[in-house]
Amino acid sequence: MMKIRCVVERITYQNPENGYSVLKVHVKGYDDLVTVVGNLLDANVGAVLLIDGDWKVDSRYGRQFIAEKWEETLPATVYGMEKYLGSGLIKGVGPQYAKRIVQKFGIDTFNVIEENIQILIEVPGIGNKRIRMIAESWERQKEVKNIMLFLQEHGVTTAFAAKIYRQYGNESIAKMKENPFRLADDIWGIGFKTADSIGKKLGFGKESYVRLRSGIMYALSELADDGHVYAEKEQLTRKASGLLEAEDCCVIMTMDQMLKERDLIQEEDAIYLPPFYYAEIGVAGKLKKLAAEPAEDRLWTLLARARRETGNMELSVDVGRIEEAVGMKYDDIQADAIRKAAMAKVMVLTGGPGTGKTTTTQGIIAAYRAYGLKILLAAPTGRAAKRMTEATGLEAKTLHRLLECKPPEGYARNEEKPLEGDVLIVDECSMIDIILMNSLMKAIPGNMRLILVGDIDQLPSVGAGNVLRDVIDSKRFPVIRLTRIFRQAQESRIIMNAHRINAGCMPDISNGRNTDFFFLEKEEPEEAVHEIVELVKNKLPRYYNMPSSVIQVLTPMQKGTVGATNLNLALQEAVNPGGEGLRRSGFVFRPGDKVMQIKNNYDREIFNGDIGIIERVDMTDRILTVDFDGRKICYEAAELDELVHAYATTIHKAQGSEYPIVVMPVLMNHFVMLQRNLIYTGITRAKKILVMVGTKKALAYAVRNVTVTKRNTMLRDRLTDQDKKSTNGADIR
Repeated sequence: MMKIRCVVERITYQNPENGYSVLKVHVKGYDDLVTVVGNLLDANVGAVLLIDGDWKVDSRYGRQFIAEKWEETLPATVYGMEKYLGSGLIKGVGPQYAKRIVQKFGIDTFNVIEENIQILIEVPGIGNKRIRMIAESWERQKEVKNIMLFLQEHGVTTAFAAKIYRQYGNESIAKMKENPFRLADDIWGIGFKTADSIGKKLGFGKESYVRLRSGIMYALSELADDGHVYAEKEQLTRKASGLLEAEDCCVIMTMDQMLKERDLIQEEDAIYLPPFYYAEIGVAGKLKKLAAEPAEDRLWTLLARARRETGNMELSVDVGRIEEAVGMKYDDIQADAIRKAAMAKVMVLTGGPGTGKTTTTQGIIAAYRAYGLKILLAAPTGRAAKRMTEATGLEAKTLHRLLECKPPEGYARNEEKPLEGDVLIVDECSMIDIILMNSLMKAIPGNMRLILVGDIDQLPSVGAGNVLRDVIDSKRFPVIRLTRIFRQAQESRIIMNAHRINAGCMPDISNGRNTDFFFLEKEEPEEAVHEIVELVKNKLPRYYNMPSSVIQVLTPMQKGTVGATNLNLALQEAVNPGGEGLRRSGFVFRPGDKVMQIKNNYDREIFNGDIGIIERVDMTDRILTVDFDGRKICYEAAELDELVHAYATTIHKAQGSEYPIVVMPVLMNHFVMLQRNLIYTGITRAKKILVMVGTKKALAYAVRNVTVTKRNTMLRDRLTDQDKKSTNGADIR
C-alpha cells in the first residue's frame, strides 16, 4: 500500500448515499492533476489529504489512485494554505481573501491566525468584523478537526463531524465516548447504524443496554417515519432484533426495562414512544371536550335561543341570503354544510377536486362574518396558506406561524396562552400528523369552533398518524362529503381523470389539442428521462409561453432512473448548466436553481417541502441566498444538507402545493410505490396542465392498487371511547 499527500482541486463526483467519490488532486512531483477514487465523502476542495491506497489503470479512465484509508491534515505549503483557507471551511475567508492573506504572511499564515489574528487588519479589505468572524470560525474548525480525527481513529467517515459539533460543541468527544448511540436520537441525518459503528469501535458490546435501548428507539422512530403512531409488540421485537442482530429475548428484556423507566408506554399489545402516546390521547380528549362545550359567539347564542323558543332543532342560517351576499348558488350538500357549520363546534368538510370545497368554505365564512365572528384561517404549508388567502381575501397562516413557534421552547400558543378568536378553519388537513394536531388542539380554547377541510382520498400525512381519516371514521362529528363535480370542473380532464382514478377506472388518455391532460408513452426509463427534460426545457415553455421554473416534475420515488435525485441532475444540466456554485455531497448549487427545504427549521420559519429559487451565491463567504416566495433565507456551506434540488420532487413532498404545469413519470420500475392515492395526489397538484410520461401498464397497475399501507393508530377508537388501558400505569396527560 502506498501513501500520497495531496490538495483537493475539484470534486468530479460524489454519491451521498455510499460516499463513493472521484477527486482531482494536486500531488507534489506530478505535473498533471491525479484522479483519486474511493470513499471520500465530505472531502472539501482545498483540503489537504494523506491517503493510503494503490495505483490502478482503468481501461476507460486511465491511471487512478484507489483510496483505502485517508485523513485530513493541515497544509504545510503556501499553496496548500491558500487552498485550505479559500475552501469555505473558515467563514469570512473565500478564495480572494485567502490569496491576499497568504501573499501577505506566506508560510507563517496559520501561526498568525492562531497567535496574532489582529494583524490580519493589514490585509486589504479585511476589517474588525471579518477578523472576529475568522477567529470564531478558526476555533470552531479546530474543534471540528479534533472530532474528525477522533472519528477517523475509530474508522468512521468525517461527514458527520460538523453536525456533531453543532449539536454538542466542545463537549462532542466526551458525549460520544459516554454514549455514542445518542447521536441517532439527537442529530438529524445520523442513523443508528452510524452511531452503532462508532459504539463498536469504542468498545460497546453487542448486548450492552445502551446499544439495545438505542436500537429499539430507532426501530420505533423508523416505524413512525412509515406513518405508525405505535408498534405492535411482535412487530417491534422483529424489527429491533433484525436491526441489532440480537436475540429476541435480549430485545424483550430491554423493552421491559424501558417500560419500567417510562422510556416506552404500553397499552395491551401497542408500544408507543411517549410523545406519540400523549399526542394521541391528547387529540382524542381535546376533540371530544371541544365538541361538547358550547360556543360563546353571537351566532351560536342567537341560534340556540331560537331553537329553544321554536322547538325546531334544525333551525339555522338562511343560505339564500348568503348566496346573495357572495354571488354564488349552492347545491343541497353545500347548503347543508353551511347550515351545519352555523351550529357546529367541530366539523369536517371533505371532497375531491372540482366539488366546491373552496366555494363552500367561502359560504361558511360569509355566514360567520354576517354575525361578527372573528375567524382564524390556517393550513399546514406556506403554499396552501397562500392559496387560502387568495381564495377568501382573509389572512391565512401556516400552522407553525399560527401557533407562534419559538424554538427550542416549542409553541408559544398552548393551554396557557390559547388562540384568540371564535372559529378556526384549517385547510389541507390530510397533511396534519398526530404530533402537530396535538399542538394545535392544545392552543384551541373550549369556546372556539373548529372546521377541518381536506381531501380524504389524498395521501396521508408524511408524519405519523392518519388524523383526518380517523376523525371522519369515528363518526363522532358532523362530516360533509362533497361529491358533485361542478360543470366548470367537468371541462377539465385533470379533474375528471382524478375522479375516475379514485373510482378505480382508467383515465381518459386520448390526448387532443384542447385537453389539459396528456399521456406520452415511453417504455424505457432512459427514454422517459429524455422526454421529461425536453418537456421542461423546450416543449412546454414554448407551447404555453411559460418559464420552465413554473413546471414541476413529480415522481413516485426518490431513487432510480426516473427518481427525483437522477431527474434533478438531468434537469439542472438542461435548464441551469455551468457557472460557479457551492458544492455539497456531489451536488452543485448555482444561482437560478430551484431548491427545496427538507428539514423543519423553526428558527427561520422554513419548513420541510418549501420550494424556493437560489437568488445568489457568495463564493467568497460561501453563503447562498434562497428566495422562498419573497422571503430571503441565507445558508452557509455547512447547512446545505437542508436543501435539495427541486426541479423534480416526490409526490409525497408536493402535498399541499399546486403547480401550473405538472410532469409525472409513471413506469413499472416504480411499482412498489404505484398506488391509487399516490397517482391521485400527483394529478391533483396540477392547476392547468398535466403530462404523464410512461406506460399504460404502470398506470393501470396504480389504478387497480388500493392496498394502502395500514397505519398503526388508535385515534379513531379513542374518539369512539373504545381506547385501551395502559398496562404500565401511564398517567393520561
